[in-house]
Amino acid sequence: MRKTSNVKNGIASFFKYFFMIFLIFISLAPIIWAFLSSFKTYAEINSSALSLPSSFNLDNYKAALQYAPILKYFMNSVIIVGISVLVTVALVAMCAYVISRFDFKLKNLIVLLISASLMLPAQAISQPLFAIFQKLGIFDTKLGLIIVYSAMGIPMSFFVMVSYYKTISTALEESAYIDGATFIQTFLHIILPLAKPGLVTIAMIQFINIWNEFYFALMLTSGDRARTVPIALNYYMGTFANNYSALFAAVVMTVLPTIVLFILLQRQVMESLTAGAVKG
Repeated sequence: MRKTSNVKNGIASFFKYFFMIFLIFISLAPIIWAFLSSFKTYAEINSSALSLPSSFNLDNYKAALQYAPILKYFMNSVIIVGISVLVTVALVAMCAYVISRFDFKLKNLIVLLISASLMLPAQAISQPLFAIFQKLGIFDTKLGLIIVYSAMGIPMSFFVMVSYYKTISTALEESAYIDGATFIQTFLHIILPLAKPGLVTIAMIQFINIWNEFYFALMLTSGDRARTVPIALNYYMGTFANNYSALFAAVVMTVLPTIVLFILLQRQVMESLTAGAVKG
């Protein structure tokens, strides 16, 4: 029996580690391949897609910056994403706290409406948004995209933060009220610091979603002044049709911010995912 148990444990461990290695491989392989290809010449890419570059230099990156306004689109993305994330986090931090802590007449209706918005496809609201933005004069502007992206990030972030707030003991707030703290003081100085991992998590998720968003960035813009990085890659595909080296360099420049962000914030994200284990 003991020998059979050891065999079963060994088989289970093998498949566990095999599955983990497989997931890591399929996640990292495309990124590593694109990174290495960004240093190859056109001839090297055509001759062997899996070979290593003969030299590591920035010629392809210079070509990518020369042939397409990647930097302009990159800065557009930074501004739009940064403001959108701040707006979403600020609104969700307050709204989710109220929903998680208080009962009032319209609470269930508000939660239902937010839930329904998760099931609403982007194509269903694209034409109304297009018409409204043209009427308001914010079509092809950063403000228009900021409004759309801020609204898009609220539903999912809302439910993440409602769940996180519920892991924070109400005894902390009750103690603060007994000591004479107001609702605002309690929220700002006690709840928000404790909710930092959850807020960082929704900020990172929102950042990644907006940074890679393509549909609204294409539909609600018509020129270079508000278009973002995903549009740059698609719009200038023709420019790089015979220069895959520059295209790979452009891809690396666009995905690098999301990778760096996750590396910097992974500890807070893990704290948010494991929230509740030590609360109370």
